[in-house]
Amino acid sequence: MAHIELCNITKRFKKITALDNISLDVKDKEFFVLFGPAGAGKTTILKTIAGVEFPDGGHVKMDGRIMNLIEPAKRNVSMVFENYALYPHISVYDNIASPMRSPLYKKDEEHIKKEVYRVASMMKIDHLMERLPSQLSNGQRQRVALGRCIVREPNVFLMDEPLAHLDAKLRHFMRAELKEMQCSFDTTTIYVTHDYLEAMSLGDRIGIINEGRIEQIGTSDEVYYTPANEFVAKLMGEPEVNIFKVNLINQNNRLKVKMLGQEKLFDIQEDAAKVLLKHHSNEVDLGIRGIDIDLSFSKKDDEYMHGTVYSLEPIGNKSVLIVDVNGQLIRLIAPNDLKADLDSDIFIKFNMNNALFFNCKDKTFLVRHRQEELAKGVA
Repeated sequence: MAHIELCNITKRFKKITALDNISLDVKDKEFFVLFGPAGAGKTTILKTIAGVEFPDGGHVKMDGRIMNLIEPAKRNVSMVFENYALYPHISVYDNIASPMRSPLYKKDEEHIKKEVYRVASMMKIDHLMERLPSQLSNGQRQRVALGRCIVREPNVFLMDEPLAHLDAKLRHFMRAELKEMQCSFDTTTIYVTHDYLEAMSLGDRIGIINEGRIEQIGTSDEVYYTPANEFVAKLMGEPEVNIFKVNLINQNNRLKVKMLGQEKLFDIQEDAAKVLLKHHSNEVDLGIRGIDIDLSFSKKDDEYMHGTVYSLEPIGNKSVLIVDVNGQLIRLIAPNDLKADLDSDIFIKFNMNNALFFNCKDKTFLVRHRQEELAKGVA
């Protein structure tokens, strides 16, 4: 168990700044997820906490104690590396057992055997115990690395994309297992992923990283429904959120939205309008997620906008439909059995209750349209 603090951490590799004055506060026993694109600095943060990398500036603290000069072996952290980092000359059994045979954390062999087989059964690799890492698939190696991490009781678990190389079915299963294991870990876990589903389902809180900087820290609901900026909004969700420039029109003391070349003006609720009026600009970016768009092959009312089918991609239990509305490509979720010819006419309607508004200059979040429901916890 540990309370982890990163205080103004900076890390450079020659001319590249991997971490740029990052500060984090991970609570004791929290499952904290670091999420972001490749090269954002997620792994460097883990290595800095583990002591594998030394920061050029700032402090790493565990339970209030500065750990910068403490050797990695004495920090009592357990880490899963993205590249497995298994011992190639010893068996799966001995790889998993190795943390409990180290001089600092040595256990008796009876205890080791019991724990190794418990973890191996959980990872579904108990039939591979005598094999060498070279005799395993990438997915099996990753499960061995994950098993080696969780077999003992460290102060901190550091997990660097532990499910990345598993097949889809096993990844889904292991995500559920990790969620269940959270309750029994009884320790602090920092988990790195580039999969937004993993981030949202596993994390007590999510830290979103980009180019060595923290964009936002919050719960899954906070980063999804009130993203700090357009970058965060685009990361969370599939298909990617639609974002485009719109005009704000003051009509009879009511603020309305003009968008996508439509004659109709769309209403804005009063609470959101108050925030947008303070913005002092008649141009903003509007974000709308694919799940908040309805479709029809006939115009039901003046809320529906005319477009043409640009593409249709069935992906199992749903389809991703892209509609061209006056040159703007709009992505939305459609039924998996939808049939639509390319370039055929279609009509779409936005659920403006869930619209997001951003500053069109610096791309920061301004307001979510449906403020009162969000305050009550209704998504």
